[in-house]
Amino acid sequence: MATTWSQRLVELGITLPPVVTPVASYVPAVRTGNLVYTAGQLPIVDGKLDVAGKVHEGAEGVVNPDQANAAARQCALNALAAVDGLVGIDSVVRVVKVVGFVASAPGFTGQPAVINGASDLLGEVFGEAGVHARSAVGVAELPLGASVEVELIIEVA
Repeated sequence: MATTWSQRLVELGITLPPVVTPVASYVPAVRTGNLVYTAGQLPIVDGKLDVAGKVHEGAEGVVNPDQANAAARQCALNALAAVDGLVGIDSVVRVVKVVGFVASAPGFTGQPAVINGASDLLGEVFGEAGVHARSAVGVAELPLGASVEVELIIEVA
């Protein structure tokens, strides 16, 4: 790695947001050994839920997949902020796993494309070290009515 991850964020014009305050009884991230597990992160921006509602393509009154993809990216940024707050972003060795949940309207099966918002961000930031295993799951409801929730498992030095 020629530059640090924090330098890479600057190169990409990305500023990590403040660590999101938990909405219940948990902490944003926990380290055990050389792994950091983040809590599920919602698309919170400036203390407010940015994207709420069920995801479906082409229906009125729902979140479209592009909006949900952007929300998944925000979730990943929030997760990286939690990692940074716990151990520092420059201690990241690699992204091990991404788990994404999509509040899906009946019939919506595009969860993988939605969670690509998180995966693509991690690839931009970490390159080969951002290649990860992943699950993208459709669910009936998410906390606070969020459209997307993402959690990470990160290997650190």
